[in-house]
Amino acid sequence: MAPQQKVKTEKKIKRREKEQNKEDERVKDEAMQVMGSFQLLPKLVVFDLDFTIWPFYCECRSKREMPSLYPDVKGILYALKDKGIDVAIASRSSTPEIAKTILDKLGIQSMFVAQVNNMGAKSILVKNGITQHAFRQGLMEFSQKYKASDKSGSSGKNKQK
Repeated sequence: MAPQQKVKTEKKIKRREKEQNKEDERVKDEAMQVMGSFQLLPKLVVFDLDFTIWPFYCECRSKREMPSLYPDVKGILYALKDKGIDVAIASRSSTPEIAKTILDKLGIQSMFVAQVNNMGAKSILVKNGITQHAFRQGLMEFSQKYKASDKSGSSGKNKQK
């Protein structure tokens, strides 16, 4: 590649990264507003990987590929972290080493405090990845579930915020 062409390519990449960072910040601000509208928030939010935070199955990728996230994912993750809510992943992938490599390449591995298995937690199906709408729906269902448990005489010992 010629030096001039390399400089143009690097500028394009930096411009795209800057635009993506702006979009992540916009999504984060919107997610913060959504969370601000709820009196009760979970202590931990768990995301599946395949077709929730990224648009593919790990098994169908190689460690050499550069993956991508759904557009709202980083902004929502940043908002949860800023709000002090832990984030974990759950995956039934038969290729956990590829999943870990993908998380590392995307620069988000360190955002997750744990990997969990099915614990009977509240979950919602997202058909086309996590979006602001799905995020809001999950928080609403969480809030309604815990309001209902309070009304049914729950002692509140295990109540999560």
